[in-house]
Amino acid sequence: MILKKLLGVSLAGGLMLATSVAFAQTVGPAGETATPSAEVKLSDADIGALKGKGYKAALLWHTSSDFTNAVSAGAKDEFARAGVDIAVTTDAGFDAARQRSDIETALAAKPNIILALPLDPVTSAEAFRQAVKDGTKLVFLSNVPSGYKQGSDYASIVTDDLFQMGKQAADALAKAIGSKGKVGYIYHDASYYVTNQRDQAFKTTIEKSYPDIKIVAEKGISDPARAEEIANAMLLQTPDLDGIYVTWAEPADGVLSALRSAGNTKTRIVTLDLAEPVALDMVKGGNVTALVADKAYELGRAMAAAGMKSLLGQQTPAFVVAPALTVTRENVADGWKESLNRDAPKSVLDAAK
Repeated sequence: MILKKLLGVSLAGGLMLATSVAFAQTVGPAGETATPSAEVKLSDADIGALKGKGYKAALLWHTSSDFTNAVSAGAKDEFARAGVDIAVTTDAGFDAARQRSDIETALAAKPNIILALPLDPVTSAEAFRQAVKDGTKLVFLSNVPSGYKQGSDYASIVTDDLFQMGKQAADALAKAIGSKGKVGYIYHDASYYVTNQRDQAFKTTIEKSYPDIKIVAEKGISDPARAEEIANAMLLQTPDLDGIYVTWAEPADGVLSALRSAGNTKTRIVTLDLAEPVALDMVKGGNVTALVADKAYELGRAMAAAGMKSLLGQQTPAFVVAPALTVTRENVADGWKESLNRDAPKSVLDAAK
C-alpha cells in the first residue's frame, strides 16, 4: 500500500534498488540486510522502563488513507503498552512544504519520538535537522532524508518486504495457471524503489522457479490511466496469455477492463496492494486470482517499537521489513483485517459469502 500513496514523491537520495538478481531479498539504503519486524519488540523490562516517564510521540504522515490509518493504529497500540502519549498527528497532503511546517509544529510539543515518511529526501533533510539536534528519536517509513546516517540521525527505516511481495505474486500466478504457460509483465516504468524491487522479484521468481512459464510480453507503465490501452495492445499482440502481472492495483483495474472488453475470462491477473474493484472481481471468480499486500498495522507497531528501543539507548536495526501476505477469495476477510486493521469493503464481503 505504500507505493500507491507515493508515486509523485521524489526518491533521489532515498533507498536504492537491488537490481541484481543475486539479491533474493529486500535491501536497505546501502544494501543492508533486512531485519524482520517480528524481531523488533519490547521486553517486559523495556515496558517497565518506559512507563511513567511522560514520554511523547508524534506521527507525521504524508497523507490520510486506509494505509496510514492502519500504520497509525499499529503505532498507537504499541505506544499505549508503554504509556507513551501521542502528542501530535499530522497529514502533509503530499506537500513537502506543509510537512516542514508539520515538523515545526510537532517539535513545539517536544516529542521524544517522531514517526514519519519524509516526502522529499532533500527538503526533509533540512526539515528534520532540528529534531536530530533536539535528540528526538526518528523512525522513518520507507524513505530517508538525504545524507542521514542510521544510529546518529535516525533509529531505523521500516518498510514492506518488497522482494517477498513480488515473489508471492509470482507464486500465486503460477498456481493459478498450473505452473506453465505464457504471461505478460506490466511493470512500473519509473525509478522508484518500492515498485522496482517488487516488479523485479516477480520476474526473477518466474524465471528461476517456474521454467515452464514464459514471460512473452513486457510493457512499462508510468501513468495508471494508460493501463487499459497498454493491456489492449499487449492482448492484440499476444491474445493467448495465460496470466498477467500488474505492478499495483490501480492499473490492474485498467487491465481488467481490457480483458472484459475482449470477452476474455481465461487470462489470470495478479497484482499488489488491496483495492475494492480488483478484490470484488477476485471474490466473484473473475480474472483476478490474488492480491499481495503489506501488513500496514505491523509497520506501525515496528516503527513505534524501534523508536522506543532507541529512546532506551538500545541498538536498533538499520532496516526493518514487515511481512507480505497473499490475499485470495478464501481469506479476503482475514487478509484485509490483517493488512489494514479494518474490515474489507462491504461489497467484497457480501460477494465472498
